[in-house]
Amino acid sequence: MAEEMKESGSRWILVIDGLIIMLCLGAIYAYSLFSGALKTYYTDPVPKGLGLTVSALDMQLPFIVFLAFFAITMPLMGKYIEMHGPKKIGMIGGVLVGLGWFLASFATSPLMLDILYGVIGGIGVGIVYNCPITVSGRWFPDKRGLAVGLTVLGFGFSAALIGPISLYLRTNFGILVAMKIFGIAFLIIIVALSTLLKFPPAGWKPTGWTPPAPKPGAGVTCDFYRRQMLKSRTCWGLWLCYVIGATAGLMAIGISGNVGTQVLKDSGMTDATVIASTITGLAIPFAIANGAGRPIFGSLVDKLGARNTALISYVLIFIAAIMMAGYIGTPSVAIYTISFVLLWGCLGGWLAIAPACTGVYFGMKDYACNYGFIFTAYGLGAIIGNVMSSRIFDITGSWYGAFPIVAAMAILGIIIAFLMMKHPEPPKA
Repeated sequence: MAEEMKESGSRWILVIDGLIIMLCLGAIYAYSLFSGALKTYYTDPVPKGLGLTVSALDMQLPFIVFLAFFAITMPLMGKYIEMHGPKKIGMIGGVLVGLGWFLASFATSPLMLDILYGVIGGIGVGIVYNCPITVSGRWFPDKRGLAVGLTVLGFGFSAALIGPISLYLRTNFGILVAMKIFGIAFLIIIVALSTLLKFPPAGWKPTGWTPPAPKPGAGVTCDFYRRQMLKSRTCWGLWLCYVIGATAGLMAIGISGNVGTQVLKDSGMTDATVIASTITGLAIPFAIANGAGRPIFGSLVDKLGARNTALISYVLIFIAAIMMAGYIGTPSVAIYTISFVLLWGCLGGWLAIAPACTGVYFGMKDYACNYGFIFTAYGLGAIIGNVMSSRIFDITGSWYGAFPIVAAMAILGIIIAFLMMKHPEPPKA
C-alpha cells in the first residue's frame, strides 16, 4: 500500500511540473497585452521611442509568426524526444524560449520582433511543448485524458497570470525591462523543471491497474507508427476536427480585444478608458476558461469517449458563434462574455481532446511523433482564423461577420467527427 501511494504521488508531481512549464510557454496568449506597449515604443518620437510608422498588422505578425513556428517545430521533435528523452529536449527548448523573450527587448522594428520573438521564441516553445504532454500520457494510461488536460491547463491559464505581472512590470520598469525579466525567468524555470521530466520503464503500468477490454464496436487498442497512422481515416478525421476547433478558438484569442471594443461601443459605451479597462479585466475569465477547458474536456474523453467529447465541443462553438453573429438578440457585454468564454474554453478543450485522442486511437509507442503531426492542425487553424476574421473586417467593417462562418464550420465538425472519429483497424505489418 505504501509503495502504491508513493507511486501515485510521484506521478502527480510530474503533472504539476509539466503544468508549471506550460504556464511559461503559454505566455504567448498574453501577447496582446505587450503589443500595445511595444507599438507605443516603436511609434513615439525620439528620445522616448523610435519614431517609426507602424501598422496594426505589423504588430500582429509576431503573434502569427510565433504560432506558425511553434506548430511547425513541434511535430519535428517527436523522434528526438524518443531518442534523447524529454529532459534534454525540454532544457534545450527552455533556453530558446528565454532567449526569444529576452532578445525581443532589443528589437528596433516589428520585423526584428518577428525574428527575435516570433521565430526564436516560437521554435523554443515548439521544442518544449510535447515533452511534458508525452510524460503525462506515459505515466497515466489509466487517466490519460485527465492527466494531459491538467498538464496543458497551464498553457491556457497563463494569460491570467502573466497579464497582471506584465502590467506591474510595464508600469514600474517599462516594456523593455519587462521582456528581459520574463526571458530570464522563463529560461531558469523551464530548464530547471525539465530536469524532472522522465518516462516510466518499458512495460510499466500503475499498480493494480489492468487495461480495460474494448467496448463492443470500439476496436482493439494497438500502437501505430506515424506512417501507419497517416494511412488511417481516423487520423485525418481527428486532424480535420482539430483544425476546426483551433480555427474557432485562435480566432477568438486573436480578435478578443477588437470584438470587445466593437461590442462595448455598440452597447453605448463611449469612454475609451473604461472600454480598455473592461476588456483587460475580461481577459482573466477568458484565460481561466481556456485553462479549465483542458482538464474538463480531457476528463470527458476518459468518461464519454473521444467522438462524443468532440461533438460536445462543436455544439458549444456553434452556440457561441450564433450568439455573436447577432441572431440571438443584439450583441451585448453579457453575450460577448459568454460567447468568448465558450470559445476560449473549447480551444483549451481541443488542446486536451487532440492529444488524448491520439493516445486512445493510436497508442503510446510512437506518441510523440504521432501527436506532432496531429498538432499541425493547430498552426493551420491559427492562420485560417486570424486571416479570415481580418479579411472579413476589411470587407464589411465589422468583426461579427466571421461568426456565421465559424458556426458553419462547427456543423461541419459535427459531421466529420460523427463519420470519421472512430477507433481505427489495427495497422498492417
